[in-house]
Amino acid sequence: MHHHGYAWTGPKQRFDQERFRRPPLPEPPPAGSGPELIQRYRDAAAEFPRSELPPLETAHWLMKPRAMVRGTWEEPSKAVAWLERQLAEYTPRFESTAYRDSARLTLLVAATAERLRRGGDVSLGFYLERPTFLSLALVTCSPNRADLALVCPAAGQ
Repeated sequence: MHHHGYAWTGPKQRFDQERFRRPPLPEPPPAGSGPELIQRYRDAAAEFPRSELPPLETAHWLMKPRAMVRGTWEEPSKAVAWLERQLAEYTPRFESTAYRDSARLTLLVAATAERLRRGGDVSLGFYLERPTFLSLALVTCSPNRADLALVCPAAGQ
């Protein structure tokens, strides 16, 4: 088991475009489906795999190209250290002063470490200066408990 780190910053308006944050259905819509369903499938099939937008389900980061992985760690503590560095970099830009509280961030990091040790995923999001949003994720891989069929982006290296 290991962990992959993902980070995304961008306009909140882009983050809110959920149709690009959902993977396509496993099968195309059946013949005779409505044009809206067919277009949604086409959009998802074209956009989701190449979009840097965070997926709605954390485990679906594993479906994104390997280039989107910001780091890979065997030990949860090293993945947590990466998260701490990300938080240190962005905390001064957090829109909410409550989110900048060091005690709150310490608890968040501790909870992240525990969740990774248990094989879970972690997804965090923060509003930065308007209208920017920060998404940070640590995804457990090989296997991922949320979806055992997901393939590790590092496979075949």
